[in-house]
Amino acid sequence: MTISDTRARRTSAAPVELDVSGMTCAACAGRVERALNKLDGVTASVNYATERAIITGLPDSEVPTAIRQVENAGYGAHLRDGSGDAWSARATEVRISSLRRRLAVSALLTVPLMDITIVLALVPGWRFPGWEWVCVLMALPIVTWAAWPFHRATLRNLRHGAVSMDTLVSLGIAASFGWAILTLLLGFGTTEAAGYWLGFGVTPAGADSIYLDVAAGMTTFQLAGRYFETRSRRKAGDVLGALNALAATHVRVVRDGVETIEPATTLRVGDTFIVLPGETIPADGTVRAGTAAVDASMMTGEPVPVPVGPGAPVTGGTISTDGRLEVTTISVGANTQLAQMAALTEQAQARKARVQNLVDRIVTWFVPAVITLAIIVTAAWALTGTPFAQAFGIGISVLIIACPCALGLATPTALMVGIGRAATLGILIKGHDALEASGTITTVVLDKTGTLTTGRMTVETATAYGIEEHELWRLAASVEQGSEHAIARAIQEAARNHITDLHPLEEFTALPGLGAAARIAGSTLLVGNADLLREHDIDLTPADLALADAHEQGHTVALVARDGHLIGLLALADTIKPGAADAIRALHAQNLTTVLLTGDSPAAGARIASELGIERVHAGVAPAQKADVVRELQAAGEKVAMVGDGINDAVALATADLGLALVSGTDIALKAADIILVRDDLHVIPDAITISRKTLRTIRTNLGWAFGYNIAAIPIAAAGLLNPLIAAAAMSLSSVLVVYNSLRIQRVRSTETGSVR
Repeated sequence: MTISDTRARRTSAAPVELDVSGMTCAACAGRVERALNKLDGVTASVNYATERAIITGLPDSEVPTAIRQVENAGYGAHLRDGSGDAWSARATEVRISSLRRRLAVSALLTVPLMDITIVLALVPGWRFPGWEWVCVLMALPIVTWAAWPFHRATLRNLRHGAVSMDTLVSLGIAASFGWAILTLLLGFGTTEAAGYWLGFGVTPAGADSIYLDVAAGMTTFQLAGRYFETRSRRKAGDVLGALNALAATHVRVVRDGVETIEPATTLRVGDTFIVLPGETIPADGTVRAGTAAVDASMMTGEPVPVPVGPGAPVTGGTISTDGRLEVTTISVGANTQLAQMAALTEQAQARKARVQNLVDRIVTWFVPAVITLAIIVTAAWALTGTPFAQAFGIGISVLIIACPCALGLATPTALMVGIGRAATLGILIKGHDALEASGTITTVVLDKTGTLTTGRMTVETATAYGIEEHELWRLAASVEQGSEHAIARAIQEAARNHITDLHPLEEFTALPGLGAAARIAGSTLLVGNADLLREHDIDLTPADLALADAHEQGHTVALVARDGHLIGLLALADTIKPGAADAIRALHAQNLTTVLLTGDSPAAGARIASELGIERVHAGVAPAQKADVVRELQAAGEKVAMVGDGINDAVALATADLGLALVSGTDIALKAADIILVRDDLHVIPDAITISRKTLRTIRTNLGWAFGYNIAAIPIAAAGLLNPLIAAAAMSLSSVLVVYNSLRIQRVRSTETGSVR
């Protein structure tokens, strides 16, 4: 689909979506949003996480104007046509490749540069002619080409009268490298007779090359943080990409009585299409003819296929497991339930992504204040009669001591260590928003099927009437060997623990929505629900108590009859995952309230909650209503974490303050979540909360130290008590302390074995 085709099809009232490139922080997203909102009658929302702008009130003819507005703000833009994400994926890949190259070059040059400059600056006897030029030439590619992303963002910000973290980084690199050039090559502010006082003595003359280390080290650290952040955001992916992978691509359409295979995009409301066993239903519709058990687990999360027949609604993206269906289309494309759920997910993500980063808020005043202070200090000393070279050195000391080495490292180092440690525990954290949210969580909402339970049916009890139990197993499993239904597979698997041989099938008939019928050894056998046996006038009185008990426990029942008589009852249930109860206790130990959320029956939900010790249950909740439950809890003042695994959980995951998705779940659930849980152990849920909180506390401690250090050291530097070299050394010490504090996150242990907090 081309851009012009898309624009021709849209009405002027439809929202316009732009892919935006070049944003490096939340402040950038705010800048693009303000630029777009300057257009007449336009309301724009820019999502930094998805790098997308949604614009309402923009006529088709004004789309190029909106793109130019973004470009004038210093960023790139491209009309999103809905056919894929090739442009945004390509832009992200180019950015990652560029950062990788810059990081590699910077790291390869920084290590030898540090060795050479430190040794030659402090040991004059080892210096050789032109050593200063060698050091400068090694540093030059680092502070120019490798650091260009920071300089470019700074220049763009300055053109619009704004500052960001990039401004701090660029300023620190430029100040350190600039002072090294002035003193090392031009002898500005230094003499051959004296070096710098370090507290224990005077350094040899020419020790100014140490500043090159500051500039190179800062560049390398910041590039590493930016590279890993960009990679992490790429892995977050796109909800619509997952949706396209889930939906059917072709459809069997009936036109004028002839069945033809066409692209799913040609389907229109009112068309009739055919779905064969094992095929994906391409659109929402109503069954005209046929019966089948429809696997809706990707939508509802519940493991038991839903029986459908004439008049029953079906949803696009679900699968017919065992029957042929003739369906009349009622919704297609963006109007299907699947597409609407994905759209709701993306909208919830956009609301959450607009939260500004703490550091970006502070630097809006911190950077201008430091620059202004450095100028004032330099001017004040010069006006008091101090030689300008000395006054300039004092001003540079103020700038360097306040320079954001520690501030720049505070967040990325803690994030890198925290995300790395989480990965070793089977937890993938997508970014700072997840960590920020984890610190305030009060309630954890857990999906039942696939999260707390295996999502696979198992036989809980078997009751035989008039025959031996092992014979009941043999007959039931013999019938079910002809079926691929989830209940049939569960019966066959359970039977292996009781018998070793099966009767051969003489005849087999699948009865969608009811069960199955077969002839074995001359007898007619039925295995299915109560409705099937009632259709054949079979007396169920012997099983009344067992049926009532199964209903109370929330079990699914399979009845077995032979030649018109009831011979057995099998009660099946979804199995609780190992360690689930311990994981819930660990959450309670973290002072968190637990809530069970399920589309299953109240009885089934109550049984699971009782076994696990969960305090509250919301049962019988439809997929679209799960987000409503989360909103109700939030409206009551709770900070909610949602744990799920299916597309039915995607909107709730994105709506919650913190979304955690199991890696075994659907792509859409994974992309809607803030944290992805990889380890096949439910202790990963409290582990994710623990390490997120620890990382967030570390970031706050780092930022507190970095700002506190700067505020305390600036007056000392302004008083002329620190020369630039000592300022650089003190700044480096501050950075070392920040890195050390971040490395302490590696001590966090799983809640299964105890944790170091």
